[in-house]
Amino acid sequence: MTTTRSPSGARRPAHTDVAVVGGGVIGCFVAREVLAARPTASVTVIDKDLVAGGATRRSAGLHFPRGASAAVRAMAAESQLRLTALAATRPDLPVHPLPMTVVAAAGTRLDETYLREARLRPAVGAPHPLIQLPAGTAGWAVDGCHYADVPALTLALMAELRPRVPVRESVTVTRLDPAVDRTRLTLSTGETLEADHTVLAPGPWLGHPAWRDLVAPIGARVKKIVALHVERAPGPDDGVVVFHEEDAFLLPYHHRGHWLFSYTCTEWDVDPERLDTALTGADLAAARDVLGRYAPHLVEHAVSGRVFCDAYHPDGPQVRPLTPTGRLVFTGAAGGSGYRLAPSLALRTVRLLEPDPEPEPASASAPDAVGAAPSDAFAPSVRKDPT
Repeated sequence: MTTTRSPSGARRPAHTDVAVVGGGVIGCFVAREVLAARPTASVTVIDKDLVAGGATRRSAGLHFPRGASAAVRAMAAESQLRLTALAATRPDLPVHPLPMTVVAAAGTRLDETYLREARLRPAVGAPHPLIQLPAGTAGWAVDGCHYADVPALTLALMAELRPRVPVRESVTVTRLDPAVDRTRLTLSTGETLEADHTVLAPGPWLGHPAWRDLVAPIGARVKKIVALHVERAPGPDDGVVVFHEEDAFLLPYHHRGHWLFSYTCTEWDVDPERLDTALTGADLAAARDVLGRYAPHLVEHAVSGRVFCDAYHPDGPQVRPLTPTGRLVFTGAAGGSGYRLAPSLALRTVRLLEPDPEPEPASASAPDAVGAAPSDAFAPSVRKDPT
């Protein structure tokens, strides 16, 4: 992000090749993929809060190889490859493989939802001594599952990027002005930034005044998310249990010393600026009702939790151009699966950015990124400096 002055001495807007608005896990992966595709690109990340705040801070971090639609399954497969490679090359990252069991009604075609990599097979007995299988249900063992401390992972990856990527924290974009060859971003600091390409990764902040009208045609909505903390220490070999019909899961949070129970809250169209993040009696009752069907002995230990929200779309996560030129792109509406699908969302975002008619030569020092966009992924605008 560079600022210059015109011959008359007037201060020109700062410039960046790519501006990423949103410093959560999706925005972090987007910044990484931009630099993998074009190592010499200038990238600036802007967030109204701190990096890894918002929904990323409260993410359960569960990854498992499934998707509710063919499109989401393709994204899950793509992300699985990238997350597995990342964990192998960065063993210091807080990524924890663990066993997984799916509980579903007998006869459910789980193979229509889970990837082949899951290697679905009948489980022997209940997945945990405290969990009971209701009549007519059965368990299936699943491979390829892990969970991550998502805020810690995001901060670690962003720390790696910071020497090359200016990060503007607690800086709000107050206005977006798209043009044919660039977008001008007005910032809360009074500065302006001109970006050849801009990626909006706003999480649940779909209604922010700077981009509300641009994003509204996508048709995404914001839903409240509630997860309970079950104050009972998991054993070292305990795995995650997914309750298929309820779209809920019980996750051993080994790094925090408790279990996390996530269920489907049905409170829609919440405003992240006004959402009360305090756990209510109604939240507790709804979650305990689901938990009690499978683990009644854990209900009394479910006494706290986390409340936040995320953007959802009926067709799954979205990567969409917001202008005819494709220089302003939305990525998100991951429906609570931002971490699980972030690598795929980032790859698809980079692929969507305008192709360059004159490809930049590959750099010998470019970081290797499996499935990254080609090196001609970004077209620099023809600049007409203001006088």
